[in-house]
Amino acid sequence: MLPRTRRFDAWRGASLLAFLVLLVGCGRWSKSPVPSISFSRVPAADKDGYDKFATIEGIARGFHPGQQIVLYSKSEELWWLQPVTDHPFTKIQGDSTWKSQIHLGTEYAALLVDPGYNPPETSETLPSPGSGIEAIEVVKGQGAVSPPASPKTVTFSGYEWTVRTAGSNRAGTKNSFSAENAWTDDRGALHLRIAKNQGKWTCAEVQLVRSLGYGTYSFVVRDISQLEPSAVLTLLTWDGMGGEQNRRELDVEISRWGYQENENAHYVVQPYFIPANMVRFRVPGGVLTHSFEWKPGRAAFSTVSRSGDAAGARVINQHVFTSGVPSADGESVRLNLYVFNKGEIPLKNETEVVIEKFEYLP
Repeated sequence: MLPRTRRFDAWRGASLLAFLVLLVGCGRWSKSPVPSISFSRVPAADKDGYDKFATIEGIARGFHPGQQIVLYSKSEELWWLQPVTDHPFTKIQGDSTWKSQIHLGTEYAALLVDPGYNPPETSETLPSPGSGIEAIEVVKGQGAVSPPASPKTVTFSGYEWTVRTAGSNRAGTKNSFSAENAWTDDRGALHLRIAKNQGKWTCAEVQLVRSLGYGTYSFVVRDISQLEPSAVLTLLTWDGMGGEQNRRELDVEISRWGYQENENAHYVVQPYFIPANMVRFRVPGGVLTHSFEWKPGRAAFSTVSRSGDAAGARVINQHVFTSGVPSADGESVRLNLYVFNKGEIPLKNETEVVIEKFEYLP
């Protein structure tokens, strides 16, 4: 028979071991499953099928009360919120399944999001988990189409620019873009065109291949007095990859937004719906230089007749923004000509804009 002290030590050791086993077991039992999403039904891949709907289904695991699914469809190299922008959430059912209609595209994405998450209407890249996103899953459409060809580039004012072919959501309306609608002439000027192809408008956009940051951006534009009310020329900075809500967007926009009586130009620090972030004015015909000087907390816009260094240049408009000005970090210059489809006067004719020169001064 063991001495009393040894029996006590043995009992204490066995009790401690049992406690540790129980603790580990409880830890394993109480650990919540990792949030995840899977697809049980995937629509066909269709690079030209954005006007077509299909059913998409899946299962969510490890989700918490109040969380929902946000869906995206990839069309023309852009991710579009589904099924429609004013109904962006898909409910998870009691059996953990979810189901929705979705526009056809080449790829589909499902995000498990927290209550209060505000999904962007479009995005060039999908977000990563975090900041209200618990999980994300991406799948190619059935019978996936071949990847797009290498992008077309042009050299303009000493810089290399990529010509857009992907569709895009411009001012709340979907536009298609064609590489044939942007080119430079033998004098080096950049031409942007809206053309009609098989009964549909195709637009133009070029993007600077690198970011320039703070500095002064100038654009010399030929006479735009011929622009119809629903044509839009935008000279802007845009961050297509980052997570900054308003995309570090500064704009000079030339358009009457579908109404004959509107002013035909404005400066914008996005978001445009804040009254202090937009200045409307009218520009005349002839060659104009639009520019903005971008510094931390400050963006000074101006529009003058002729080129900025020409003798006798006349100031058309000037304005300095000191509120809501974004910081510079990863954005690039974009020049686009597109169709605004929500105005009173629809676009009737093909149109072309010529940008003679772009200049950047740090």
